[in-house]
Amino acid sequence: MGDWARRLRSTRAETPVNELGPDLIARVARGDEAAFSQLYDLLVGPIFGLVRRIVRDPAQSEEVVQEVMVELWRSAAKYSPERGSATTWAMTLAHRRAVDRVRSAQAAADRDDMVGRRETSRPFDEVSEQVTTRLEQEQVRRCLGTLTDLQRESVVLAYYGGRTYREVGELLSTPLGTIKTRLRDGLIRLRDCLGVA
Repeated sequence: MGDWARRLRSTRAETPVNELGPDLIARVARGDEAAFSQLYDLLVGPIFGLVRRIVRDPAQSEEVVQEVMVELWRSAAKYSPERGSATTWAMTLAHRRAVDRVRSAQAAADRDDMVGRRETSRPFDEVSEQVTTRLEQEQVRRCLGTLTDLQRESVVLAYYGGRTYREVGELLSTPLGTIKTRLRDGLIRLRDCLGVA
């Protein structure tokens, strides 16, 4: 756990912020690390409380607080006492950063949801499907050529002609047992040729 996180945990109770004044911010703007340490100790608790109420997630809240404190360090020179108190300025920065984090998280979730919906409703690729079908048909024709004439005739009548085994036997004037054997042997050879497991 970093030093800033330990300090955050030790200052979570409401810290009196009336000690925070324009002179402290001016010292921070000049790069005074001791002044920033004092500023940090005064503001980290109230800023964490505000951010936690907006962001809700403790880990995300700590990240946002760290970002706010870095922003306070970098932009202290932009503080203008005429526009409000230093505490109000710091809390406004924290509020904006927390809201930005929530919006960013929501936008990311919306994007993921939209991508997920888009991927499930992909349009049917007709050309690819036709090419695949033609390649499969060509492979089946080639494999049918490896069967004996009797096996090929039985398979074509049964599977391409839509006939039952009994009808194939009657058409070929062959006993049903012989037709079944030809079909079984032919289908085994087709399976092996097509590489079907």
